[in-house]
Amino acid sequence: MKIFVYAFVLTVLSFTTGLKAQNRSRIPSEKPKLIVNIVVDQMRYDFIHRYWDKFGEGGIRKLVGSGTFCKNASYNYLINETAVGHSTIATGALPSNHGIISNNWYNSLRDEVVYCVEDEKVHTVGGSYESGLFSPRNLLASTIGDEINLASNFRSKVVGLALDNSAAILAAGHSADYAFWYDDETGNWVSSSYYVDSLPRWAREFNEKRLPESYLTRTWEPMLPLSEYTESSNDTSAFEIGLEGRSVFPYDLDKLSTPKRNERDYGILKYTPFGNVLTRDFATAIVINEEMGKDEFTDYLAIGFSANEYIGKYFGSNSVEVQDAMLRLDREIAHFIDFIDQNVGIQNTLIILTSDHGLAYSPAYLKSKKIPSGDFNPYSSLSLLGSYLNAIYGKGDWIRYYYGQQIYLNHELIESSGISYQEIQERTAQFLIQFEGVSNAVTSYTLQTSNFSEGIFHKMQNGYHQKRSGDVIINLAPGWIEKINGDSYHSSYLGDNHVPLIWYGWKIKRSTLTSPVKMIDIAPTISYFLDIARPNVSTGDIILELVN
Repeated sequence: MKIFVYAFVLTVLSFTTGLKAQNRSRIPSEKPKLIVNIVVDQMRYDFIHRYWDKFGEGGIRKLVGSGTFCKNASYNYLINETAVGHSTIATGALPSNHGIISNNWYNSLRDEVVYCVEDEKVHTVGGSYESGLFSPRNLLASTIGDEINLASNFRSKVVGLALDNSAAILAAGHSADYAFWYDDETGNWVSSSYYVDSLPRWAREFNEKRLPESYLTRTWEPMLPLSEYTESSNDTSAFEIGLEGRSVFPYDLDKLSTPKRNERDYGILKYTPFGNVLTRDFATAIVINEEMGKDEFTDYLAIGFSANEYIGKYFGSNSVEVQDAMLRLDREIAHFIDFIDQNVGIQNTLIILTSDHGLAYSPAYLKSKKIPSGDFNPYSSLSLLGSYLNAIYGKGDWIRYYYGQQIYLNHELIESSGISYQEIQERTAQFLIQFEGVSNAVTSYTLQTSNFSEGIFHKMQNGYHQKRSGDVIINLAPGWIEKINGDSYHSSYLGDNHVPLIWYGWKIKRSTLTSPVKMIDIAPTISYFLDIARPNVSTGDIILELVN
């Protein structure tokens, strides 16, 4: 009997000790060992609820169910584009401060168009010649990744990756160890000499696996029976541009990516959910090979899932293709969460899920439902504007460039003609406001000399940078979208600037926040968690409900 009791006590003690050890292993670290900032391009806020019943249990549902869901998070500037969103998240600042006002802008002094991350002083590492001529030098502010590096005396690891070069580069920041993006010509993950002289061995070995080749031999078919995509329009909807002229399932990727025999177009991968799969594959390789989250210095991984941007652009927010891409991405997120839990521990990892901007409805779709909308073609309007300015000031090349609802006037011609900048800007704005679809037109003079605290002019001011923005900025009417060469672009309304924001893991509690949160609040909140300095021009606030 004594032997039995002794054995029983030993068993209980052993079980209790095991439980204590297991519980200790799940206790969150004092500060997160790894921060993973996941940005899904063009993820509207309402996608979370629209597709909720079709999501699996381990991805977005898990993040929302066990994390803090900020339901009222939004961007507060006019031009919602990829580069602007990623820069704003990373810097905790508005475009007026961080300088990335759009994907492109015009440099009047050099008379040239500037792409947000172009850099002729660097060369490609790991891919085709032109695929890597990029760096973050045009970003005027420090990022949260930079501050993490500075605080650890550069013993942390900071890495950014995305199919899109601007998403990877601007999210990673100036001092990142690596930024990787996709080369359409070779199918490789590449970088630039700004970061490294050569790809690390593990990245070269990853590229040698030729995973894009494998993915592009597949057929993109709906994950569910088509009849179950009840949250989307019919697959035969007429409101889609389509992929290489095709806009209905299935998509034979082998055929679509080889328009010329024996010559693969690897860029097609970006327009399919397999682009997100490749991104998740590479993110996993980064965490393993760079040993992220393995020491006392917080590491930072910025992941951009860019395929949704390309799919949304060509199929529209109400398409089966966009829904299918979101459902498949949900599965990839679930796989990545499991991987992080096994390799770093969710209790040691802070995961943030959000979007760089949303996705407006197609005007043609809205019109079919009798909702006011339209396509604004800027070039026909600019042609008439040019004739108008010629009639007033004499024949001349008065308009130098147009991009993203911004008109750049010919400063050299204006100055040599002795014309008042304020006058020609005002005449331009007054002329443009007459066009159907234009809701507001404001001059740079007005934005420089006034202070708007709310409304659309406040958004314009937040996105205005004196050295980079246009002379006249327009805002389109609700439901209207700028359309250039068949592609639809910006909207300043809620479909484009209201996005999901979810915090998960580490010490994050299960909660739902309905109070307004600005996207510039993300970086300062991370800084608070780490007890480090904020990015140097951050104007965001700490999300008090989250940290309390």
